Amino acid sequence: MPGATLHDGSTLEFEVFGEGPALLLPVNPRPVEGERAELLRAYGNDPALGKHLIEGLQERLRVIAFDYEGHVLREPKPDTLTPENIVKDVLAVAQAAGASRFAYYGYSWLGLVGLQLALRTDRLSALVMGGFPPLGGPYREMLRVTLAAHENAGRQANGDEWSTEGISKEQTKQFVTLYTALQSFDDSAIQSRLRCSRLCFAGSRDEIRYGKEWGDVLVSLAGPLLQRRSELEALGWEVRLLDGLDHTAAMQPGNVLPILRSWLLEAHSS
Repeated sequence: MPGATLHDGSTLEFEVFGEGPALLLPVNPRPVEGERAELLRAYGNDPALGKHLIEGLQERLRVIAFDYEGHVLREPKPDTLTPENIVKDVLAVAQAAGASRFAYYGYSWLGLVGLQLALRTDRLSALVMGGFPPLGGPYREMLRVTLAAHENAGRQANGDEWSTEGISKEQTKQFVTLYTALQSFDDSAIQSRLRCSRLCFAGSRDEIRYGKEWGDVLVSLAGPLLQRRSELEALGWEVRLLDGLDHTAAMQPGNVLPILRSWLLEAHSS
C-alpha cells in the first residue's frame, strides 16, 4: 500500500479509488469490526463510513482516502500537531498520490483542516467543510474542551462526546497543541484570501453541550451557519443545513453523499 512521509517522519498509508478529478478524503477506507463496530452503531455511527463514502464517490472522482485521525491516535504528535504541520501532511499525501490539483472534504476537526489547507496552497480546486463553521468557529470553546480532555485522559468513560477512557495524555495533548495554535486565528479576516469553490454544511441541531467535567462548554457548530448564512453566501460559500440532524447524524453517508456527489461534480465542471 502506498504511503506518504509526514512532518514527524512517520508514514501514513493511503488508498486510491476510481478515476476523475482528485478528491482528498481523510477517512478510514476499511470498516471497523468487532466490539468497536458495535459501540459505533450504538452511538449512531456507521462502522463502514469511509468505505461507503468512497463507494458513493469513486464512480466520477479519483478518491484518495487516508485515515489521518486514526494515524494521529496511533502515532500521537503531542507537540507538533499544528495547522502548518497538518497542512504539510495533507500536501504530502497529495504529492505521493500524484495529485497536482485536488478537492478536499473533511468533517468536524478535519473540516477546519480544510480551511487551513485553503489558506496555504493554490492547489485546492474545491473545499467542503462539514460539521465545523468557516466563519465564527468555536476555537476558544474547543481549546477548553481539549484541555479538559487532556486533564481527564485515562479516566473512565461517562458517555460524553469526548470520552477519555483508554485515551492517553499524548493523544489528547496533540489536540491541545492544535487549538492553542488557533487561538489567534481570525476566520473573518482570511475570507478574502480564499479562491477555490467552497461549501459548508452542518446539521441544524449540531450544538454540543459538554458536562461539568468539560467545563460546561457549549460548542455551537450549526449556530454560525444559521445566524450568518447570508454573510457566508456573500463571501462565496454555499451553505447547507441538514434539518433536524445533530453532529453524528449529519456525517453519515446517507446524509452526506447526496450533497457531495452533486456539488463536487458541479464544482469541477464549472
